Amino acid sequence: MKKLSRIMLLRAVLVMAARLCISAEGESNLPTPMLKGPVQAAVIVCKGTIDDGLYKSIKRRTEIALKGGVDYLIYEIETYGGEVKAADDISKYFILDVAKRAHTVAYVNTEAISAGAMISVSCNDIIMRENTTIGDCAPITLGGKLEGVEREKVESFVRATFARAAEANKYPMPLLKAMVTVGTEVYRVKNTKTGQWEYFETEQLPKDARAYDLKNKELVVTSKELLTLTASKAAEYGIARAVVKDVNGVLSFLEKRDGVEFSTGPVKLETNWSEEMVRWLNSPAVMGVLVTIALLGLYIEFNTPGLVLPAVVAGICFVIIIGSKYLTGMANWLEIAVFITGLLLLAVEVFILPGFVIAGVLGLLCVFAGMFGMLIKNPPDKIPWPESQIDWQLFNKGILGLFLGIAGFVVSAWLFSKYLHKIPIAKKLILASPVETDAVQYGMSSEKPLVEIAQKGITLSQLRPSGIAQFGRERVNVVSRGEFIDENKEIIVESVEGNNIVVKEISGA
Repeated sequence: MKKLSRIMLLRAVLVMAARLCISAEGESNLPTPMLKGPVQAAVIVCKGTIDDGLYKSIKRRTEIALKGGVDYLIYEIETYGGEVKAADDISKYFILDVAKRAHTVAYVNTEAISAGAMISVSCNDIIMRENTTIGDCAPITLGGKLEGVEREKVESFVRATFARAAEANKYPMPLLKAMVTVGTEVYRVKNTKTGQWEYFETEQLPKDARAYDLKNKELVVTSKELLTLTASKAAEYGIARAVVKDVNGVLSFLEKRDGVEFSTGPVKLETNWSEEMVRWLNSPAVMGVLVTIALLGLYIEFNTPGLVLPAVVAGICFVIIIGSKYLTGMANWLEIAVFITGLLLLAVEVFILPGFVIAGVLGLLCVFAGMFGMLIKNPPDKIPWPESQIDWQLFNKGILGLFLGIAGFVVSAWLFSKYLHKIPIAKKLILASPVETDAVQYGMSSEKPLVEIAQKGITLSQLRPSGIAQFGRERVNVVSRGEFIDENKEIIVESVEGNNIVVKEISGA
């Protein structure tokens, strides 16, 4: 017991000494963890665009580290920003949850710009590598500028997020505000009683010349600037606790300041391949390509029923789209059900009731309604419509991917219909349509039906219910009314509905 008491007393003395040293350096208000003796640390890499996928990945890796008994969580920041909503989710997670269970450190390894600055200031400490940068968190939108009331709506939310972080982690609020809003003029003034620098916006400057050295106040941010700081300036202004050469420098600083000793080197937790793939799939460019391929597959299957492969490719693309949206929380069960219903109706139109039209139209409406709902994060019992400016930003990103996909489909479908039949290999995949247009000698044109109602032919493949049949010299696509017909069976044309030749088997043939 005496030995244990001595150890506890020694730790208490060391804690007081560490805090006195920090106070001598003018940083007595910094959040300092309780001394625990040998401690463990984990490095969690936060790289690339900040989105919902990265938020879920950070949360997953953080929980793994905490379950492993980690005392310090070092988030390695390398980002130019991303989605405000995702950054706010990460910020709340750091401040309201993780900070209660471990000491959080943002290690700026290259840059922490825009939303990257938001998640950095949400950590208990910011430690920056030499020659790195932090700041510039003014919100922007795809395809234009935020102006007037719209800009203020977004900026007020971001400013509140920074204010929450400044209050929780003791960062100079005027400087954080200057990272968000152009026109925030900031001075630093030395407190003559404490000898520390304090930061004020112009209209909030103190007037007591005895308490503050107002004659030697320094202008830090002009009214025309959006604050972005280098590592050295961030340390000078109290944003960064230290400037180091590498992660080992981070550990050394923390050991010296907090009076702790790291038992082993930090465990490094990076994103896994599946998380990176989901984030990649949800980018507007990749989503546009998937939508293009899916719609083109449906188009080819509609025009040449029986090929099957285009429909399979379209189905795979739709599964990838739905899966990626579900994993990022954008798609709920109702939207997925509406989407799948649409695909089933399209299948009915192609394979069971060709030419029925109503099934096809309803199918397309359901498909687009489901896809629209997946662009907005909403519960199943709520109409999918963006409410806040942040929701609109996410919606615009999704619409961009959808627009790129539809535009790509229109161009691809035009090229398909105009040129694909001229390619020798592709020509074998495309059968003659029911109506073929030929130019006559005198410059007039006429439509010459390749098959006629009641004309007899023979199946060249199984009809399930679509397939290939021979009528005289013509080899064309046909479809039955839903029944399966084996190959080499005699059939008769029931009707010609648009591009669909509907046939039935001749009984007893």
